[in-house]
Amino acid sequence: MTTINRPVRPRRHRLAARAGLAAGTASALLAALTGCGGDGGSGTAHGGPKTKHPAPKPAPAWRTDPHSIAALGDSITVGFDACTVLSDCPEVSWATGTDPRVGSLARRLVRTNPAAHSWNYARTGALMSDLPEQISEAAARRPELVTVLIGANDACRSDVRAMTSQAAFRAGFERSLKTLRRTLPHTQVYVAAVPDLLRLWAEGRRNPLGKQVWKLGICGSMLRDPDDLTKPAQDRRNRVRERVMAYNEALAEVCAKDALCRFDRSVFDYPFTERQLSTWDWFHPGARGQQQLAELAFRTITRRENG
Repeated sequence: MTTINRPVRPRRHRLAARAGLAAGTASALLAALTGCGGDGGSGTAHGGPKTKHPAPKPAPAWRTDPHSIAALGDSITVGFDACTVLSDCPEVSWATGTDPRVGSLARRLVRTNPAAHSWNYARTGALMSDLPEQISEAAARRPELVTVLIGANDACRSDVRAMTSQAAFRAGFERSLKTLRRTLPHTQVYVAAVPDLLRLWAEGRRNPLGKQVWKLGICGSMLRDPDDLTKPAQDRRNRVRERVMAYNEALAEVCAKDALCRFDRSVFDYPFTERQLSTWDWFHPGARGQQQLAELAFRTITRRENG
């Protein structure tokens, strides 16, 4: 038998080959464990498992049939001057009133005993800075809907220089909404725009008796010297209107960040007439004005989509 002599590799070559094999095996094992190919690509491209991300939580649904209501705000919501001069008249309140002629939100929305499931914490003369205290009072009732109509008094000061600044007004509403959410995370919030005070002046100044009542100090920044049509007087009134518009902008923007908050600009846009004003001061809403406020709020609250 013929013997074939094969060349013998040096020992160092055999060790290098074994090391290369071990490295290749380790690399393949690492790729299998991590789902990554040897070229650094994703394991998904080679049929590896896909990463699953949790689905985003759906926004809380707005209910059009709340079973209880707490009303917050100022003199408008307690029906100031709607029944008698310089007095509150909560029975005709647009939010919680019991007078059937007004058809308040409570009477329209709360089907079971509305008088027992609606509460009015609004105060005549209240400013935005007073809203957190009202929220704290309302929170004990655990209402399903909170209504807010506030800001007229922040603009209705003795002089335009005393009006609440836009920044302070916005900060106050942000703080109030945070206070509410800490205790009432699922409560819906309806926010009415501050009415157009310039239009109320234009309508109310037609009545001589109303202008006499205005002299008692009602909204001096807007109503002082109601028959003065000089440029300085008009500029003063326009400054008040611009501040009200700035308040409404702040209310709308802060409310839009909360999934369970709806802002209603129609309260500013609505063309209130003398027939809807108080027959005692021709500035605050009378019973007919309260009825219109209730109708505007009802439309917004019962709208199916939040827009």
